[in-house]
Amino acid sequence: MQPKVQVLKAKPIPNYSSPDIQWIERLARWMDSRFLIPGTNIRFGIDPLLSLFPVFGDLITYLISAALIYTMHNQGASRNVVIKMILNSTLDAIIGAIPVIGTVFDIFYRANDRNVKLLREHYFEGKHQGSGNGLLAFVAVMAMIVVVAACYGVYKLFELIFNFYPNTGGTDITICGL
Repeated sequence: MQPKVQVLKAKPIPNYSSPDIQWIERLARWMDSRFLIPGTNIRFGIDPLLSLFPVFGDLITYLISAALIYTMHNQGASRNVVIKMILNSTLDAIIGAIPVIGTVFDIFYRANDRNVKLLREHYFEGKHQGSGNGLLAFVAVMAMIVVVAACYGVYKLFELIFNFYPNTGGTDITICGL
């Protein structure tokens, strides 16, 4: 009986020890898991430290993640894996922008480390193949649902605010009870 040989569908990285791949792994580690909290097994990187600076820090970390994704794309990552990487980094940026909660999220989520893992799985295990069109459609539908829910919530909020003081005395508009 012959052993099963795994056939990779992804285009192999021409040289896995290339400077670009080494740069990706090194920068991802610095961003997400370079340091260890003493007395624990919890690792963190520069990402949660930069998130302590509102807006600016999160923007910088998102741009660094974008540079990593761009480099991975140039190394031949499939469209599907690139979309997953963008979703990881975007989720990290959105939740990371929330004060305190975002910093804790950055420590545990580690989007850049996840993206490097996706890249390895793509090349060495043959996962995450394809165009990613189904994933894009799912994200588009979910985004539309979130936008509709947000619009409805704003509508109900305005309805609550502007109908809180009922009209009295036959006038159509009440301004501050006058």
